[in-house]
Amino acid sequence: MICLRPTLLVRLLCAILFPASGLLAAVVVLSPRPAAAQFVVCNQSLDVVNVAIGRDAGGTFETEGWWIVGANRCATVIREELTTRYVYVHAGDVFGRPVLYGSTEMCVGEKSFTVSGIDSCLARGYRPARFLEVDTQAVARWTLFIAPRP
Repeated sequence: MICLRPTLLVRLLCAILFPASGLLAAVVVLSPRPAAAQFVVCNQSLDVVNVAIGRDAGGTFETEGWWIVGANRCATVIREELTTRYVYVHAGDVFGRPVLYGSTEMCVGEKSFTVSGIDSCLARGYRPARFLEVDTQAVARWTLFIAPRP
């Protein structure tokens, strides 16, 4: 029995499917195609960053977070195709210092959160934070790169 590209998994599958039968077999292992990421944040710095996003959710703004993006890593923060032109991104280091500088104020939570609306953050138990407006130029997929500080 011969298996093409015999990784351990393929060898085990071959042994199970074609046990010492003397047949010549080729096993092709297909993996499902991963879903295309729609809005990705890549951290090109050497620091870990915490990321929150904001976007128009049908007439009201909604913010969501946190994604922890390691040094030289990426995180998919929106999995479906983009339906709005602008995505708002807030990113800070592990000490809470901003990594991106924006002018649009929205609400964030201390732990994992989803917040509808951007008004009265403190009164609703959230804190205001400044988000950078990212113009995705109305494309379906976008990647934002966070560069290291000079």
